[in-house]
Amino acid sequence: MTETPVGDAPLLRLRGVAKHFGPVQALSGVDLDIPVGQVTALVGDNGAGKSTLIKSISGIWAIDGGQVQWKGKPVHLSSPRDAAHLGIATVYQDLALCDNLDIVQNMFLGREVVKSRLLDEGSMEKTAGRTLSDLSVTTVRSVRQLVGSLSGGQRQAVAVARAVMEDAELVILDEPTAALGVSQTAMVLDLVKKLRDRGIAVLIISHNLNDVFAVADRIAVLHLGKMARSAPRAELDTQSVVELITTGATSQAAATKG
Repeated sequence: MTETPVGDAPLLRLRGVAKHFGPVQALSGVDLDIPVGQVTALVGDNGAGKSTLIKSISGIWAIDGGQVQWKGKPVHLSSPRDAAHLGIATVYQDLALCDNLDIVQNMFLGREVVKSRLLDEGSMEKTAGRTLSDLSVTTVRSVRQLVGSLSGGQRQAVAVARAVMEDAELVILDEPTAALGVSQTAMVLDLVKKLRDRGIAVLIISHNLNDVFAVADRIAVLHLGKMARSAPRAELDTQSVVELITTGATSQAAATKG
């Protein structure tokens, strides 16, 4: 049975998270809340700390300070297995798909279904097809199609479907629309909305602010390893987000302080 967050606690809460690599402070005092069933966009310039943050959440790098809470309870993410056990799935930009294998083989790679010491191909095909159908992925001709023959948007869909099939409650998407055309980008953004509609929290990392404002419920801006602002989308506009990305503050905030 899936546990629910304690009280009004977000699904994932970071408080004062810090990470350094030798003398380089990659993250410093980062606070971030990721609510259940919402899309949170993480933006920032190159070197702002986005990759470090998602790899810390994914258990690849252990944090050096601060606290991580999952459903209101402190947790330690010391490995990707820890994150997966909680229900955190990360789809990196390279997608980690095998072009020479078909969709079913990719979705079940490393966790194949075996029956009477033989691969249960029928069961895996049905599960893969049902998962893609639930996400409204209708452009794939067959679940036995080689991944190497898929478009960029279809490949993203397969990678996301694999994460959802693992009962993920938080899906992290690293630049999911990078290098995609208009129609493929629209397909991926629809997929993000579908995840939200299913009650799955999404943390999307993107440089494309049009995509961010198209799907995000909340926007978090990192600047030089610190959280410059995290707020509902309605409280921000493109100009203010650009200012936060480039300077760590907004002219409106500066005027208020003055």
